[in-house]
Amino acid sequence: MTGPSAFRTPLSRARGLGAAKHGVGHFIVERVTGLALIPLGLWGVFAAIRLAGKDWALATAWVAQPLNAVLLSLLIVVGLHHLRLTIQVVIEDYVYGFVSKSALLLLNLAVSVLGAALGVFAILKVALTGAF
Repeated sequence: MTGPSAFRTPLSRARGLGAAKHGVGHFIVERVTGLALIPLGLWGVFAAIRLAGKDWALATAWVAQPLNAVLLSLLIVVGLHHLRLTIQVVIEDYVYGFVSKSALLLLNLAVSVLGAALGVFAILKVALTGAF
């Protein structure tokens, strides 16, 4: 027997246990979101430096510009998605109880979705009404 199956025990071959086959997709999405965060993060830092010390009216006018609102929303959504994937890997690798692992994974998902929804809602509210 050659290949990766040569390293499996006869019992694991009989049970059909092996990789869950979802790790590659997770790995690729984590890398793509990480790459997307490079320009978005640089844009966010540049925008924050530019807006530092400015008044509320100028900041709301800045967010009301469509390009800025879209990029800011993308930064929040992509950043929280990347964070969720990263925390998921940590939970899966270092939490051992089934119930605690499941609860933490659900909490991770809920916090990420809630954070993204609130962030995008706040951006849209400021962008469309000019007030918070």
